[in-house]
Amino acid sequence: MILKVDDNAPPFVLPQGPGQMVDAGAAFDEGPVLLLFYPLAFSSVCTEEFCTLRDDWSEWGELGVSVLGISVDSSFVAQKFRQLEELPFPLLSDFNKDVCASYGTLHDDAFGQRGISQRAVFLVARGGTIRYAWVGQDGEQVDFDGIRAAIAGL
Repeated sequence: MILKVDDNAPPFVLPQGPGQMVDAGAAFDEGPVLLLFYPLAFSSVCTEEFCTLRDDWSEWGELGVSVLGISVDSSFVAQKFRQLEELPFPLLSDFNKDVCASYGTLHDDAFGQRGISQRAVFLVARGGTIRYAWVGQDGEQVDFDGIRAAIAGL
């Protein structure tokens, strides 16, 4: 089941690179945190999404939100994608699919592939409550204006 607004966000710890762990639960305590689940690194829609965020990074910094990208890619792939696209936020590897499962974002079938994440966004307020939740359809781009409005409403 996909998590929704007012649900508690499950805390988790995932690698952003080999041996480099990120504790999202600790980040929830400092809040707000924007979780961006994405299907696969280097795909055209994911690259466009993250480069849009990167190109407007100063604006996101002013909003005071931490950003974490999450996919089922290995930590090696996530680290390389982040480096090549010069992304200013961590990309985390949910290679074992535990976090995607707990947020309800695992795709049953995406272009013949099972077990990858749907494109989804969760805004987690300080303390761990979800204040914005969105899950896209295949190829659908993230609504950054909707996210900004949700952040402003915190």
